[in-house]
Amino acid sequence: MKELFVKRFEYYKMLGDKAFSQLSEEEVFWQFNEESNSIAVIVKHVAGNMLSRWTDFLTEDGEKPWRNRDEEFVNTFKTKSEALEYWEKGWKCLFEALDQINDENLYSTVYIRNEAHLVIDAVFRQLAHYPYHVGQMVYIAKMLKNDDWKTLSIARNKSGEFNEEMKNRFSASGSGDKFFSCLLPE
Repeated sequence: MKELFVKRFEYYKMLGDKAFSQLSEEEVFWQFNEESNSIAVIVKHVAGNMLSRWTDFLTEDGEKPWRNRDEEFVNTFKTKSEALEYWEKGWKCLFEALDQINDENLYSTVYIRNEAHLVIDAVFRQLAHYPYHVGQMVYIAKMLKNDDWKTLSIARNKSGEFNEEMKNRFSASGSGDKFFSCLLPE
């Protein structure tokens, strides 16, 4: 099960990384208006959440006393590289925590703001939260880059070709069944 979680989180990190890499220093800090967030602010919030939720997640509440969530929505980064460094720190914390999940603790109880969650539910909660914000990052980046945007998924008007490629890849290798094999007990 852990492998599935890691695979999904890696995919969303990759989307964020690829969107981030297309942006200039100035674009990372652009915001539509006073009520909207720049990509730098979204990064600060996502990584701040990750550090809080996943540090000692099996033994401590996921809302750490040292976290200041409100401050995450105030940009304090000076450079794109500073924001990217914090982004990486958050993801590193998440992946190290996911590595601690096993069959024995998957249905153990952990807490977020004193609310009990099964470990699997806490993971699902964040699998909904992080892609939401990565989607915001991608949307902002796509608006900023416009004609210079390099697509991160299936190119426009190329769905048929992509579907055929996937069909051929998984039919020929028989690897389509590998996804489900990791769900079965050994």
